[in-house]
Amino acid sequence: MNTPTTSLPGGTWALGDSTVTRFGYGAMQLAGPGVMGPPADHDEALAVLRAAVDLRITHIDTSDAYGPYLTNELIREALHPYPESLFIATKVGANRDARGGWPPARRPEDLRKQVHQNLQRLGVEVLDLVNMRMGDAEGPRPGSLAEAFGTLADLQQQGLIRHLGVSNVTEEQVAEARAVAPIVCVQNMYNLAHRHDDDLIDRLAADDIAYVPFFPLGGFTPLQSETLSRVATRRGATPMSVALAWLLRRSPNILLIPGTSSTAHLRENVTGAGLVLSDEDVAELDTIGR
Repeated sequence: MNTPTTSLPGGTWALGDSTVTRFGYGAMQLAGPGVMGPPADHDEALAVLRAAVDLRITHIDTSDAYGPYLTNELIREALHPYPESLFIATKVGANRDARGGWPPARRPEDLRKQVHQNLQRLGVEVLDLVNMRMGDAEGPRPGSLAEAFGTLADLQQQGLIRHLGVSNVTEEQVAEARAVAPIVCVQNMYNLAHRHDDDLIDRLAADDIAYVPFFPLGGFTPLQSETLSRVATRRGATPMSVALAWLLRRSPNILLIPGTSSTAHLRENVTGAGLVLSDEDVAELDTIGR
């Protein structure tokens, strides 16, 4: 079973044969506006990544589509050669267009190219985790992922990928992926206000599969909730801190990857996520998304 063993909020979780901190870091915000182009402050972007490692965060989430390419290049510049404990998760299945869109790229040849590009830009021989991204910017969409996921499973068999996961998917697609090859995580949008995956989270936890909410504070943001603000005021904390702490408490298989381009904000997120919520706090917060 997964047992917390670290001082970071939430402890740790086993992703296959790797152990990561449940509080991770999402590198998406290191790119420029719209996740396109270079960061506003190159040196600060490097400092954020180094600060994450200094804080003993061992789980960094990225994608070659961020920038595109620039986020992975920043990670390599800041952290290579990587600490043995560092686990870098990436995702494939989409490219970027000149307008900042995310057109799908899921043909076998597309996926093989993306995997090799991630290997090259991160400067590694094996990718720790590759998530198969489905759906679109509006969320999951129905449809088979068997061929695409099968391509990643083949690359895993070739020794280029250690672990597989899926992102932006329906429950049916999760089941379909698991029929092709074992997965260690599901990465979907989920937060206090968007709780459509509640049942899925519980089923995955029973099978020791992680759930990684992306944009955990986004969409119809729970930060706009009067209920959240009331709990935060009562606890002497920020709404963001309460929202992150709630996610860690929601289920032991939830891994956080909040992003920021500021070292100060990164440290605030880590501290805030360590807030201890009472049963009364949780019961009140649970009314937001139901």
